[in-house]
Amino acid sequence: MKYQTIPVTAFSQNCTLLWSEASGDAALVDPGGEAEKIKQAVAQAGVTVKQILLTHGHLDHVGAAAELADYFQVAIKGPQRDDAFWLDGLPAQSRMFGLDDCQPLTPDEWLDEGDTVTIGDVHLSVLHCPGHTPGHIVFFIESDRLAISGDVIFKGGVGRSDFPQGNHEALIQSITAKLLPLGDDVAFIPGHGPMSTLGEERLTNPFLQGITVG
Repeated sequence: MKYQTIPVTAFSQNCTLLWSEASGDAALVDPGGEAEKIKQAVAQAGVTVKQILLTHGHLDHVGAAAELADYFQVAIKGPQRDDAFWLDGLPAQSRMFGLDDCQPLTPDEWLDEGDTVTIGDVHLSVLHCPGHTPGHIVFFIESDRLAISGDVIFKGGVGRSDFPQGNHEALIQSITAKLLPLGDDVAFIPGHGPMSTLGEERLTNPFLQGITVG
């Protein structure tokens, strides 16, 4: 498996291009905007996009999903159904942040805890991790000890929970019960900022100190 992060939008959101080295089949995770930049990255990688995956329904993570799904003629999968509120409200999100108008979006397939997404010979396990949004999911690739965490956890921080339907207690529970038990060696690609490992965050992240794992 190989991957590349593509920072997009004024929020420097990490869109991830993930692909199987064996087949060249690929997925785009959280294409938040700048569709032309993402198309160019796909062309340069020489891979074939087979699906678009969404961790949650915030505009900076889904803004280019519909356009790219149409361009590549692929399905959109995720997030978990409880984020329908955010996907239905994309026009309002566009106005709120002064960005290009984004129409409501319904994915071709909602994802939930225990689901598996396959990209060639790469298998992504789905973890439902509410808190930042109620339907937020994280993708975990066991074979590569890699997670794509969206806005649940960052290097030195955690996702905001002051948006509508956010819940800080649920967010911390998602991290301690779902993510940290995956193992200290697991690296993660966050929705914004640099990569880190769960072990580093367990030891140094100020939001996780004094909290029992599991």
